Amino acid sequence: MELSLLEALNGARAARRASVLVTELGSGRQRLVRPDAIAADPLAEHLAEAFRTGRSRLIETGNERVFLTAQVPAPRLVITGAVHISQALAPMAATAGFDVVIVDPRTAFATPERFPGVDIRAEWPDVALPQIGLDPFTALAALTHDPKIDEPALAAALQAGCFYVGALGSRKTHAARLERLIAKGMSREALARIHSPIGVDIGSVSPAEIAVAILAEVIADLRRRPAAREQAA
Repeated sequence: MELSLLEALNGARAARRASVLVTELGSGRQRLVRPDAIAADPLAEHLAEAFRTGRSRLIETGNERVFLTAQVPAPRLVITGAVHISQALAPMAATAGFDVVIVDPRTAFATPERFPGVDIRAEWPDVALPQIGLDPFTALAALTHDPKIDEPALAAALQAGCFYVGALGSRKTHAARLERLIAKGMSREALARIHSPIGVDIGSVSPAEIAVAILAEVIADLRRRPAAREQAA
């Protein structure tokens, strides 16, 4: 592998950017492809599948055998609110392959005892989120019902291009939330990306059932729009 290509691959990995290394097995030629460049690529269909699944594989095109090495960042779920739903959601999401981070400045709730093995940031979102580094492979679920915590996190997630942004609350609660965010300069177009009421409508009642609904919606967004996530990044 050429040094410049290795440096580009390592740079993409460090920046949590998806890429696919295309290796022509016959000639040994290699190139690195980003999601925003696949539309005009002769291997576009195969590359889109690699970005969607994160799986490397051998393909044959014409007389050429090509190996696609997919490098897709691990999906991450950032939850604002160390609440009962979060206690159910965090282990479920971790089992599904997500890196989970919980942000909540309320130190009585954001404790290792309530969230064993979870990355907990007992800080306000404006402090914690820049340290975490939101990106197109991050989902954000706002679960506190406290506008002072949830709304700055929602705005940051939309600005960072997070692939999923959801917020707990009724339609009436969400409508009031939208008006406050619009008053702070957010566009209606951007705010339309927020899933609220959060989660797939399965008639969930208990915190565990709500957690299942949220995770299902997050996974659906993760798998449906892989290439589009980084086109604006």
